[in-house]
Amino acid sequence: MGKTIAEINKKIKEGRAVVVTAEEIAGLAKKQDVKKLAAEIDIVTTGTFGPMCSSGVFLNFGHSNPRIKIGGGKIYLNGVPAYAGLAAVDTYIGAAATPENDPRNSEHPGSFKYGGGHVIEDLVAGREIMLEINAYGTDCYPKRGVSTRIRLKDLNEAILFNPRNCYQNYNVAVNLSKKTIYTYMGILKPELGNANYCSAGQLSPLLKDPYLRTIGLGTKIFLGGGTGYVAWWGTQFNPSVKRTKNGVPAAGAATLALIGDLKQMKPEYIKGASLTGYGTSLIVGIGIPIPVLNEDILRWTAIPDEELYAPVVDYSNDYPNCTGKTLGEVNYGQLKSGKAEILKKEVPTGSLSSYKKAREIADTLKKWITGGDFQLTENVMNFPEPDSGYKFRAMKEGR
Repeated sequence: MGKTIAEINKKIKEGRAVVVTAEEIAGLAKKQDVKKLAAEIDIVTTGTFGPMCSSGVFLNFGHSNPRIKIGGGKIYLNGVPAYAGLAAVDTYIGAAATPENDPRNSEHPGSFKYGGGHVIEDLVAGREIMLEINAYGTDCYPKRGVSTRIRLKDLNEAILFNPRNCYQNYNVAVNLSKKTIYTYMGILKPELGNANYCSAGQLSPLLKDPYLRTIGLGTKIFLGGGTGYVAWWGTQFNPSVKRTKNGVPAAGAATLALIGDLKQMKPEYIKGASLTGYGTSLIVGIGIPIPVLNEDILRWTAIPDEELYAPVVDYSNDYPNCTGKTLGEVNYGQLKSGKAEILKKEVPTGSLSSYKKAREIADTLKKWITGGDFQLTENVMNFPEPDSGYKFRAMKEGR
C-alpha cells in the first residue's frame, strides 16, 4: 500500500518523517530490502549545483518622480542590457546577457568577464548595482532618463524565473578535432584530451524521478538557498527519448521552469559564471524532495552512479552540426572517478557541476524537512510522459 502527500506532511508536522538524501538511499538499497525501505522512508532529497544558462530575474524598480517608461527605451544594470519591452518599470535580465561593449569573441577566445549572471549574483549578495534608463518620454511618463544606484532591498519585486533548469541527464562533451575548442561545456582539449560533464549523478533531481511521478506544476523546492516552485515544464522538454532498462533517459530529456523570490536567496547558491569563448551564465543551486509514495519511486531514487549513464558527444562536429551521433555511453561512477574509457582511450574527466554543493543542498533540504520548516506540495498538474504526444521540435529555416 502506498503513501499520500497529506500523510507525509502530517508526519513532518509531528516530527516523525524519515528523510534521507539520494546519496544515502543509494547506499542503503545495496544492503537492505527495497520493499522494507519504501515502507520506512518518507522522503528522499536531491541536489544539484551547476551552470544553467536559461535563467534570469524579473525586476520592478518602483516609479521615479516624475514617472519614466522603460518600455520601448533602453535599460542597463551595471552596463549589462536588460529587456525593455515589458512595461513602465518592469524588466527581465537573463544570465547570458553581456554588455554592448564586450569584445565577445572578436579576440578568440573571449573571456566574458561580466554579464547577466554576475548582475544577479551581485543583487543576491546585497551589492550596489548601477541602474541606467534611457526613455523617449510620454505625456503620462515624461522623464527621459535615470542614473542611480540600487540594491536588492530597494526593489519592489525580484523574481527569479528560469525557463530551463535541471536537465534530466546530459551530454559528456569531448573534442575529436586537432585544436582546442571553447564551449558551454568548458574548454575541450583536442583529440580526446579530456571529457567534461555537468550533473550531480545520483543526487541529480530528475534522474531520481525519471518519469516525473512526483514532480510537476506547483512542486515546492530548494531554489538558490530559499524556497521556490516548479512553474511549468522547462523549454526543450523531451520526455520521449530512449530510456535505459531502469527507466532513466539515456540523453537530455525533461527540464523544469522554476520560480522563486530572489530576496530569499543566498549568494553561495547563486553565482555568476564566465565560460571562456562562450559567454556568461548563472550557477544555480536546486534541491527537490521526492516523496516515497510507493516502491517504484523508492527504487528509482536508489539508482547509484554506476547505473546512471550519459551519452558522449563530439563538440567539434557532431554537436554543432546536429548529426545526432554519439560516441558511446559512460556511467557517473566512471566520470566521478576522474577518468573514463571513450573510444578505447582512457580520458581524464572533469565536472562543471559541484557534487560537494549538491550534497550540501540535499542535506540542507533534509534538515528543513525534519525540522518542520518545509512541507511538500500536491502537484497542480503532472507533466507529459513518454508517448503522450508531446513533441520536441527543432528550428525551421527558410520558407
